[in-house]
Amino acid sequence: MAEKREVWLRGPLPDMPELLQPVAHALLQAQEEIQELTQNFPSARLWERPSELASPGFHLQHLTGVLDRLYTYARGEALTEAQLEYLKAEGLATEASTEELVQHFNTQVAKALEQLRQTNPDQLTEARGVGRAQLPSTVLGLYVHSAEHTMRHAGQLLVTIRVLS
Repeated sequence: MAEKREVWLRGPLPDMPELLQPVAHALLQAQEEIQELTQNFPSARLWERPSELASPGFHLQHLTGVLDRLYTYARGEALTEAQLEYLKAEGLATEASTEELVQHFNTQVAKALEQLRQTNPDQLTEARGVGRAQLPSTVLGLYVHSAEHTMRHAGQLLVTIRVLS
């Protein structure tokens, strides 16, 4: 059986601006790894916190919420009340199954990829404010952070699930 290559080694993604290929590759890599990692993970263990680590449920909620918020800022928009409510609820146990939380993440990745495809490369250095304090960033800065943040939490999720398994 041939080994599956990492996403970034499979070539350019169609209709994706060249400068945003690495961001898209990282999001897709995380998505694949999370899908595989959570495939048989029991929903009953989603909110367990071994050794005070963040729970798998938190990571899945947080991955979804952060992508949504960062891409909102990249569009130059403020967060909505619904986004602020979601932020407050990250890490709170819900009745959602592992499959449902993973599907929410997958949906957010699809939205992020579509936004990347629609991004004009000439706008990547445009200033964007982050959060209520409007901390300085750029469109590209937000996109790059979305990739590294997603991969960081995917790694943390992997460790937590392995400990729980």
